Amino acid sequence: MEYKDFITKIEEYSSIVIFRHTRPDLDALGSQIGLAEAIRFNYPEKNVYVVGDSSRRYGFIGSMDEVSDEVISNSLAIICDVAVKALVSDDRYILAREVIVLDHHRNDCDISGAKTIVDVTRVACAELIAHILYEQGKRINPYAATALYGGIVTDSGRFQYGNTTPSTFRVAAWLVDCGADMDYIYSNLYVETLKERQMKNFFGTHFIAGDDGVAYMKNDQDILDKFPNVSFFDISRGMVNVMAGIEEIKIWANFTLDPESGKVVGEFRSRGLSIVEIAKKYGGGGHANACGATLDNFAVADLVLNDFRELLKEGE
Repeated sequence: MEYKDFITKIEEYSSIVIFRHTRPDLDALGSQIGLAEAIRFNYPEKNVYVVGDSSRRYGFIGSMDEVSDEVISNSLAIICDVAVKALVSDDRYILAREVIVLDHHRNDCDISGAKTIVDVTRVACAELIAHILYEQGKRINPYAATALYGGIVTDSGRFQYGNTTPSTFRVAAWLVDCGADMDYIYSNLYVETLKERQMKNFFGTHFIAGDDGVAYMKNDQDILDKFPNVSFFDISRGMVNVMAGIEEIKIWANFTLDPESGKVVGEFRSRGLSIVEIAKKYGGGGHANACGATLDNFAVADLVLNDFRELLKEGE
């Protein structure tokens, strides 16, 4: 789908509902809320809604709407930051008159009938959306710019990850020109409570690292019980990077039991080589150096770790 056709579809509908993936990170929420606010700013006569599960960690960027089935059935659905139907938060997008997917992950879209704009060269879905708005001559307000900027900051690792490009900086600069509040984003992302720092210190000393270049954690129910007031997300995705930035470690993984499903959620990260094909082998996906998969049990996690070790051996 061309950018201009995307804008045309927005202009055709008086009601638009924006979706994204479940257990959202700031790129998912920033893309969703930033796009919604941008549409409202450019087309104030339209009704625009955002739906999905809530986020305690990233709730500072905005809240979700309560939307009826009837509204969705008369709307354009836009799905941000995910192209896999099983991962969309709120499956009522199937009721919409048309569906458009905006994504930057290396997964094939399996959402039936959806038109897509997928650009894997973008470090964040928020970057893709901001780029589209800029290229199509749209202006945005500071709220939209702040949400989109937050998505770029987190998915680029504060502009440190290898897939950050010159275009990423150009888009970020445009968002700042539009009024993005950088201080608001950074103060909410990188200032933590004493308890949060203590938790990070705990996980920072409880991972396993051998001489094979792979580090990992396995967080079972006993570990979860140590932090009863902490969300699953804060332990799973939130703690994976306590293993980052260590010279001897090229690949690191955090495996966490999901009490709701009984499955084990794996968060995988790497430095200097792509691991996303291994994530896809186990039903997951994501970025080349930051991806994940949901596994049946910790025994499957051992298979994933073996694949990581084999990958490193191949590169020697």
